[in-house]
Amino acid sequence: MKTIFLLGSESDKEFTQQMVDGLKEWGIETEVIVASAHKVPIKVLDIVEKHNLIQDIVFVGVAGRSNALSGVIAANSVHPVFACPPLKEKADLQINIFSSLMMPSDTPVMTVVDPSNLVLSVVKIFAEKNADLQKKVVDRIKEVKKSFDK
Repeated sequence: MKTIFLLGSESDKEFTQQMVDGLKEWGIETEVIVASAHKVPIKVLDIVEKHNLIQDIVFVGVAGRSNALSGVIAANSVHPVFACPPLKEKADLQINIFSSLMMPSDTPVMTVVDPSNLVLSVVKIFAEKNADLQKKVVDRIKEVKKSFDK
């Protein structure tokens, strides 16, 4: 189980770190690579093609503005692809959300805005094939429900 974060820019590393830390708490390996779909598209394609040969991978594209990165990953990957745009301020919201949601046909990208929800989404994908992880997800759900019993 491994999550590959592809970042459009070095400036996205701080935003990504909270997701990396969250996945490590669940025991999921991560790798962070900076590779802009606009500036180094061949590098992005090489990374995706290399990982297409490996099982149990989830990609996360972290890119703002024109989110071509998540689309390029999804159009070429056999693995699930998420977009989690780095929303730094409200002005980013409209541009980043629409560029992440409006993908062309045959380019399935799941957009999750909240980094902690991105972590749980990735965990649930891996839990489909991992009984230990699935039990942890069940326990987490019970824990959340208990918090409403007070």
